[in-house]
Amino acid sequence: MNLNDTKYKDFALVQEMLRAPEIIGNFDFGQTQRVIDSVKETNRFFLTGEGSSRIFPAKRFIASLLGRGLNVMTATDGARQALEYDLSAWTVIGTSNSGQTKELITLFQKLNAENHTRLFGLTANAGTKLTEVADSMILSCGKENAVAATMSVVEQALVYQSIEVGLADCHCGCTERKSEAGQLAANILAEEYNTELIKKTANAPVIYLAGRNNGVAEELALKTNEITRKRSQFLEGTIVVHGIEEVMNPEDVVVLIEPFEQDAEFYKKNLVDGVGLTVIAVSSKPTLFETILIPSLPRYNEYFQLLAGWNLLVQTGVACGINIDKPKRARKVGNAF
Repeated sequence: MNLNDTKYKDFALVQEMLRAPEIIGNFDFGQTQRVIDSVKETNRFFLTGEGSSRIFPAKRFIASLLGRGLNVMTATDGARQALEYDLSAWTVIGTSNSGQTKELITLFQKLNAENHTRLFGLTANAGTKLTEVADSMILSCGKENAVAATMSVVEQALVYQSIEVGLADCHCGCTERKSEAGQLAANILAEEYNTELIKKTANAPVIYLAGRNNGVAEELALKTNEITRKRSQFLEGTIVVHGIEEVMNPEDVVVLIEPFEQDAEFYKKNLVDGVGLTVIAVSSKPTLFETILIPSLPRYNEYFQLLAGWNLLVQTGVACGINIDKPKRARKVGNAF
């Protein structure tokens, strides 16, 4: 997708997605030291928020920390559920693009009343309720006009990644290669996919997103609803072949995000040969399926997977002839304070 093409240029969603590479390439990894210091003292870090502000940023962070083998207790859940938790010994960070998400504000008001002193907020909007109840950082991306959150989600994840870098005391190329990552991200968003592939996603009653519990496939499942108006379901790990195939139909599409190589034959046997549906892979390597090939760069691969998924969904939504900026029922702020 690009802003020179008439079928994309008028959509705020496309404009905001196309800012993501710039955000990646220019990101400041040195802005979260006070959060890092707090987590090092508590050794407990709880990441909360609602919807897109939590799914990809928090789950990518936790998966990456586990991959590094860091001995920091981390957890994430929605803010409403977190009201039931004892977080007194935890460093807590809450993310809200709008800065006025009711569930998050309510949680932080409760924790403030309990004299909790390690509360951090992350928002794209200064002067909002979140900045009153937590030590808040302001995203550089600014306000989004499209309903689906995109560039803000990427910057939120980068903020969490900067905390990860500080806890690991190792940049592992994050800062040195961010410009390269930004350029690769731009290339991913600019790619036009095979017309026949887009016809299949546009005609599919249901699009399943399958992959690791790192926020990528789950976030894309939510974006499928917002951008294409189609039913979707996130299938974690190998759940894609552990019973769900009983209710799949040949017209459905499964999108595998960086599929596990050792399971590819089993997926083909059960989904393609068994159900007869279309399987698409988003992968840094060729697969047995029709594959959207993406580059690989350590510490940035999940961003590349997410952006490729965005591109697929935008091209699908445009092919369906819908206004991808304006769903009929979905709101920019799910539940405003």
